[in-house]
Amino acid sequence: MRVRRTLVAGARGLGLAAVSLAGSTLLFSLTLISLVLLLLGVGWLTTPLVVQLTRRFADQRRVWAQDWAGIRVPSGYRPPPARQPGLPGVVQRCQHVLTDPTTWREMMWLPVDMTAGFFTALLPALLIAFGVEGFVAPAVLWNGVRPDSFTYGFLSSSDATQVALMPVLGAAALAAAFFSPKLPALHFRLAAVFLTPPKAELAARVERLTETRHDAVDASAAELRRIERDLHDGAQARLVAMGMDLGTIEALIERDPAQAKELVARARTSSAQALTELRDLVRGIHPPVLAERGLDDAVRALALRMPLPVEVTGRLPGRLEAPVESAAYFSVSELLTNTAKHADAERAWVDLEYADGRLRVTVGDDGRGGVILPPEGGAGAGGPGRTATELPAQSGTHSGLRGLERRLGTFDGILAVSSPAGGPTLVTLEIPCALCSPKTSSS
Repeated sequence: MRVRRTLVAGARGLGLAAVSLAGSTLLFSLTLISLVLLLLGVGWLTTPLVVQLTRRFADQRRVWAQDWAGIRVPSGYRPPPARQPGLPGVVQRCQHVLTDPTTWREMMWLPVDMTAGFFTALLPALLIAFGVEGFVAPAVLWNGVRPDSFTYGFLSSSDATQVALMPVLGAAALAAAFFSPKLPALHFRLAAVFLTPPKAELAARVERLTETRHDAVDASAAELRRIERDLHDGAQARLVAMGMDLGTIEALIERDPAQAKELVARARTSSAQALTELRDLVRGIHPPVLAERGLDDAVRALALRMPLPVEVTGRLPGRLEAPVESAAYFSVSELLTNTAKHADAERAWVDLEYADGRLRVTVGDDGRGGVILPPEGGAGAGGPGRTATELPAQSGTHSGLRGLERRLGTFDGILAVSSPAGGPTLVTLEIPCALCSPKTSSS
């Protein structure tokens, strides 16, 4: 078993060494050329593309580190900011990648990967080859082949004693390869030194996740209280009244059939109203169309119920996890409700997109705009790409959007707003998530 593990590590090391040398050399050269081309203007187009290739290259190394050596190397990429009106998209993308500290960590890692990384990846295979050579070389030399210039490590073929010691040195090399379990992980530990975000960034991330966890617990408790209140004041009260009516009907059915008939009609009306309230309550907890058809169809059904025209574009390639779908759906619902109530808009639109492991939902309207970004507050304040939102002079919107931000923060998502005075308003939601299943016609 140990021999097999060592041989697998050697084979992986050979492939990893080739990838490190060729891939890192190419990407480092392209990055330098692209940065120089910034002065000529062409680099504004090429730099985001080269950085994206470098990130995929580094992410693949992170995957191998986890799968092959059990070493987790976090990425720490900053999410893209909201679209800024008046600034070309290529310029915004280039600014974003150049101001992300992860971009420069990966750029510093590339020359290390093509030098020290290449050697550490090749080391297990080198030790195995060197050890085997220690046994093969004496056999060749003792069969009469004695090249004068042949040396094995520090042993020379010109001395018979040194030739006899070659298998001992080879055995030591093989022992180092077989009995050093950390040797294959040396390459990934070196990469982790450069690719892992600083402790300050990780501490800030942990602090935000802790805060959003508390917000999620508080929101869940508030939701349970709302459900209990709605049941107590709505459906439960109607069912109690219906039970009292049925008791009266039982007493009147023999001596006053006409009045009993009226009470039956009233009980039927109460039961229909109670059923409607229960359906509304269930729809508020988790809409059936969301569970049966997925997020994009649920958003389209939601758009049909809005008092203003809402256009929904984009299709998701599959189903997302149920909590993510629910958070995105109710976020869109709240944004469209705010638009209908406060924005004085004639139309609104929703765009759904899934790419690179992130769900992006953009909700826009042609209303009066004027959404401002306060300097502090909210679960997302204080971090890159995370902005709290507030509509001035609009009752209830502030707390609603803050609650929406807390809901997204539970999933490490972001809320970004672009809303110049006079409109249009664009609110972008991003949630990192994975697809659970591909989209099918029956989903």
